[in-house]
Amino acid sequence: MNHNVKIIPIVTGISIASVHLINRLLYSISTAKDILRDKDDCYYEWRFGTIRYTKKGYGTPVLLVHDLTVGSSGYEFHKIVNRLSRHYEVYTIDLLGYGLSDKPNMTYTAYLYIQLLTDFVKTVIGKKTDIIVSGDSSSIAIVACHNNPEAFNRLILINPQSLYQLNLIPSKRTKSLKFLIDLPVLGTFFYNIITTKQSFCNLFRKYFYADYEKLRNRDIAAYVEASHQNDHQSRYSFSSYVGRYMNFNILHALKEINHSIFVIAGNEKKDNKSIVENYFYYNSSIETAYVAETKQYPHMENPVVFLNQLAVFLP
Repeated sequence: MNHNVKIIPIVTGISIASVHLINRLLYSISTAKDILRDKDDCYYEWRFGTIRYTKKGYGTPVLLVHDLTVGSSGYEFHKIVNRLSRHYEVYTIDLLGYGLSDKPNMTYTAYLYIQLLTDFVKTVIGKKTDIIVSGDSSSIAIVACHNNPEAFNRLILINPQSLYQLNLIPSKRTKSLKFLIDLPVLGTFFYNIITTKQSFCNLFRKYFYADYEKLRNRDIAAYVEASHQNDHQSRYSFSSYVGRYMNFNILHALKEINHSIFVIAGNEKKDNKSIVENYFYYNSSIETAYVAETKQYPHMENPVVFLNQLAVFLP
């Protein structure tokens, strides 16, 4: 009996050490290709951490803001940045907790990102800026534009999140999930299970791309790399995302915003038309366009057609 009691902590210690070693190995493998780095990388020292961004081209400033899903980063816009930089001063940003930006252990909220976008435009860009935002980041941009109209110009939303989903608040289940992912060793191991190459392949096949054959191995590798940056500290923003801490009601801002707003949606994304119609219901000045044979990321899946649609609103 006593012998078994003594064995338990030893076995537990060995198990935890083994999991830790597996986590370290997965980190090394996932980040070995160093896909996310760019020759135009710059860094902004913000109050909550260092923010990585790129700057290309000359002209009217345009800020590109990636989605908030796991593995997201400025890489999301890599197929359109060079084309846009022929006519504009183009900035891409890795939001705090994503890509190559810092990832402090904290709860990430929409209000945090609203302040980041505002500070970035005012401090780094220094001029009234057009902003192109993807997915869940659309709500952040809408409120940032509403609160600081002098900092932002035109607003382009790519497949914005549904207003219903944005109203969902943290529950006991989502809070427990956040707690689990934030755990030092076991949380990292659980996070590694849901951020494998196969997991991202499934995400792109089911939600992001209409034609999976267009997806490149490099794109998947970039998402895997981004999800494992800073020794798996990317899990802190992910835990806040699944915990619903990035959600909030934007109806007041959406109704009152005076900026020109353009929505570009993938025509094969589930419920896309009803989502766009709901936005239009609360702000009838919104203009819309659809990119054929695409889902969540038309700017990645069909960048040529996406840019053609964008040129109508952002000449």
